[in-house]
Amino acid sequence: MSRGSVLIVGGGIGGLSTAIALRNAEYDVNVVELHEDLHSSVYGVGIIQPVNALRALDAIGCAEACLAVGYSTTAWGQMLDVDGKLIREMPGARIPGSDLPPMNGLTRPQLHKILTDRALDAGATIEYGKTFTTLTDGPKGVEVTYTDGTHNTVDLVVGADGVYSKVRRYVLSEDLQPVYLGQSAFRLNIPREPEIDRIILQHGPEGLAGFVPIGPDLAYLFYNTTWEEGRRLDQDKMADELRRRLAPFGGLAGRVRDKYIDDPSRIVFRPEEWLIAPAPWHNGRIVLIGDAVHAVTPHLGQGAAQAIEDGVVLAECLSSHGDHDQAFQEYTERRHERCKLIVESSVAIGEYEMDPAGHPDFDHAGLTQHVLESMVQPI
Repeated sequence: MSRGSVLIVGGGIGGLSTAIALRNAEYDVNVVELHEDLHSSVYGVGIIQPVNALRALDAIGCAEACLAVGYSTTAWGQMLDVDGKLIREMPGARIPGSDLPPMNGLTRPQLHKILTDRALDAGATIEYGKTFTTLTDGPKGVEVTYTDGTHNTVDLVVGADGVYSKVRRYVLSEDLQPVYLGQSAFRLNIPREPEIDRIILQHGPEGLAGFVPIGPDLAYLFYNTTWEEGRRLDQDKMADELRRRLAPFGGLAGRVRDKYIDDPSRIVFRPEEWLIAPAPWHNGRIVLIGDAVHAVTPHLGQGAAQAIEDGVVLAECLSSHGDHDQAFQEYTERRHERCKLIVESSVAIGEYEMDPAGHPDFDHAGLTQHVLESMVQPI
């Protein structure tokens, strides 16, 4: 017997994870995704799965598949200087009583396929090239009109439509917009060098290079650097610009620069933005998850992890309360401070990377370890 009908707006990591969790909790679930197919909503190169992400994925039956195609590490990472010399080990954290590794890395398309297949197997429906035009909340449900001219009424709506969410205006009283950190990131898939068996961070004079294993023979390079807001860089100039910015580096970053940075078409470039919405994260029968309420810069690898956790917790709260308002209140109470810690800590790391001299006492590795240890606590 169905507990009710749920429309999820957005078929990304958070939306699909929520769809699986709600189907497991016996809700009828339909996902609408504006992009035209499975792959068009996958951006970026690889993705970091900290142990708390793996725990949430395990709760929806997807962790084993992620571990099978990804690269599991025995520690979180290492921090190196510009010449490639070790500064500090970063052990990460484990969940007591669990065999899950501190971190797993895999490609974004792999994760998206795992989540999509699991959602469909669980009985969710997914419609591509479609989204809503209006939502009208009422005592008997939410009346929804769609871009294809159809309409229906559902019991609940979940806004999982990202940092520029269109659902958000139905929930929050203020016009909340993401904040540009002042930093942007280059990313590029590369063959996995032998020492990339965990996250490797290499500090340079004007930015930070990082390496993440995402498969037995695959890794990705990222480079975080100060970048003027709105400044455009043509795709055909990406490789030249990235090599120029990596010119001071020796060690691993220098070797990768010289061996692999030659095709500008393979480089992804994204601004780093953040957002943390005030509570509550719901209004009536409409609730928000993921980047719609807590957009995270990538400095701690927790953006996707928090979106997956949102879906798991939301399903738990709805299953334990007969009243959706009580369920949504508990969901926000369980999620807000945890997500706020991630957002604010990630911003602090980014600000340090842009101006190390201005933050002489900042402990990058220490803050990372503190957050990772906080994230293994129950959600």
